[in-house]
Amino acid sequence: MSDQVPAGHAPVVVFACRANGGRSVASRLLAEHYAGGRVVALSAGTTPGDRVHPEVARVLEDLGLDTSRESPRLLTAEMIAASDLAVTQGCGETCPYVPGARYRDWPLDDPKGQDEATVRRIVADIDARVRDLLVELVPDIDLPPSLLGRG
Repeated sequence: MSDQVPAGHAPVVVFACRANGGRSVASRLLAEHYAGGRVVALSAGTTPGDRVHPEVARVLEDLGLDTSRESPRLLTAEMIAASDLAVTQGCGETCPYVPGARYRDWPLDDPKGQDEATVRRIVADIDARVRDLLVELVPDIDLPPSLLGRG
C-alpha cells in the first residue's frame, strides 16, 4: 500500500511513543529537518514525561538539531484522526485506535537511560526510517544529505 498523499497537500505524520522524550522526538526533528516544509511532523506520547531524555537530547544536539523547544505532550485520538499517518514506536496497546486512520509500527529500542553508542545506533535507525518514509510520502522530495554522513 502506498502512503502517498494528494499533490499539493503537506502530509501530516504523528510519531508516537510512550514518554515522548526519545524516539518520537528524534523522529519529528529528523523529519522536520529533512522535509524542508514538505511534511508536517508531530510527536506525542501515551504517558508523556516531563522533558526530552537528556541522553537523546545530547545526541540530537550533536547532529545540529535543537531540542530546546521540545516538550512532551499527550497523544490523543484527535491528533491521530487529523494526521495522514501515525507512526507508533513502542506505545503498544496504549496508542489510541482511530478507525480509518493509517498506522505504521516501527519497532525501535527505547533510548532512555542508554549509553551514547546505543542512543546513536537508535537515532541512526530512526534517521534511515524517516528518510525512507519521506521519499514514500513525497516522491519528488530532494532530501538533503543525512546528518549521519550517509545516503
